[in-house]
Amino acid sequence: MIAIFRCVLRRDLVLAFRRRSDVLTTLFFFVIVVSLFPLGVGPEPELLRTMAPGILWVAALLASMLSLGRLFSLDYLDGTLEQMLLAPEPLPVIVLAKAAAHWLVSGLPLVLMSPVLAIQFDLTQTLIEILVLSLLLGTPVLSLIGAIGASLTLGLRGGGVLVSLLVLPLYVPVLIFGAGAVGAESSGLGAQSHLLLLAAMLVFAAVASPWAVAAGLRISVE
Repeated sequence: MIAIFRCVLRRDLVLAFRRRSDVLTTLFFFVIVVSLFPLGVGPEPELLRTMAPGILWVAALLASMLSLGRLFSLDYLDGTLEQMLLAPEPLPVIVLAKAAAHWLVSGLPLVLMSPVLAIQFDLTQTLIEILVLSLLLGTPVLSLIGAIGASLTLGLRGGGVLVSLLVLPLYVPVLIFGAGAVGAESSGLGAQSHLLLLAAMLVFAAVASPWAVAAGLRISVE
């Protein structure tokens, strides 16, 4: 299972870097959305510090959704997905590898870019560290949950809109605890409880999501 995981992960990463424009589109969207808010709201430092966690998290959430439609669609169109379904290897392992590749391509760059963008909002070093840690725990959950929606809408007309309708309600708890971690730390309450809840969501999503995605893929292909 480790071998098939590494094989699928490597394959998806190679294909993603061959389509670098898709990767850059997600990153540019995140940078543009976050950078426009300080220009529109104004230079008031206290207001920017208050709004920063929510803005960064909402921008990361929307940016990660841009690439959900391509998670399985290309494999579905060229017949690779059918071969994966017929393979003797466990389908949840393949799904987990594809979700991991999706996060490495669309989620990790957002995490790495967030400290630079957080400087625009006059966040302290401690708050930036909490923000990065919350994104590091939360963005993989977004990829895993988004994979469920992508599998259920595979091959449907207007699938991108349906994916948004399916996954946005499930993204809300991640958004609340992710942005709330920074707010709790800035108010002196501590971010540990929020971060632990995000970690629990990540563990649960990593265990349950591959099986749900595998079932959704079988339904969509059949």
